[in-house]
Amino acid sequence: MSTPETRFEFVKSMKSVSSYPFIHKFLPFDRYAIRPPASLIVKAVLKTSVTPNQLTKTSFVFALLAGAAYAGGTRAFFALAGCLSLVSTVFDAADGMLARTKAMTSRYGAYLDLFLDRIADFTVMAGATYGCYRHTGDWRFLVFGLLTIGLYFLQLALYYINNLYVGSEKSGEGAEAKSMAVFFIFIASIAGHPEWFLAGIFVMGVISLPSKFIRFMRKGRAPASAAPSA
Repeated sequence: MSTPETRFEFVKSMKSVSSYPFIHKFLPFDRYAIRPPASLIVKAVLKTSVTPNQLTKTSFVFALLAGAAYAGGTRAFFALAGCLSLVSTVFDAADGMLARTKAMTSRYGAYLDLFLDRIADFTVMAGATYGCYRHTGDWRFLVFGLLTIGLYFLQLALYYINNLYVGSEKSGEGAEAKSMAVFFIFIASIAGHPEWFLAGIFVMGVISLPSKFIRFMRKGRAPASAAPSA
């Protein structure tokens, strides 16, 4: 009889999430565009010694290469960076699918994914910012890029603080949204306009911050025993 270590099942390898129901139902780009090629990677390494964490690190390397490509500052480099970002996302999906298939999920693996993803996010956005500046010679792209990066990480910090407050350790909930974002990054990069996706990140940050602030303030004040010490 086959075991989880030797038999791959696409549905069982997927993670059930409740976030972003609209995207999951009407724009399932992750399920139909990212997961199929990711499943090919899983099948290729399933009977080898390759681990999910190694796929996570491979995804990270492709993201670093994408950031470096963006910094090249030409349309050809932008297109290359968009392709590398897409490949990085496929490997990022494959790591969790392999972990669930081989029953190798772990708290460390989940946090390694988050840890490297945030560095990758910074690298890609910083590379795109510098690349836009090199491509146009307009210093305002540097200012706008820095504001976008700051806003992005501010809303992420608030998200993680809220999760810490409510005792949630959910990870991987944003796969559908991330895949849609990467698809937009890919299209903008192929078109030679990475500033489009930077603008999209900026707008989403502006929209997201007030809602995160309001939701947290509605939770009320935490009990004194749970309040962090100064």
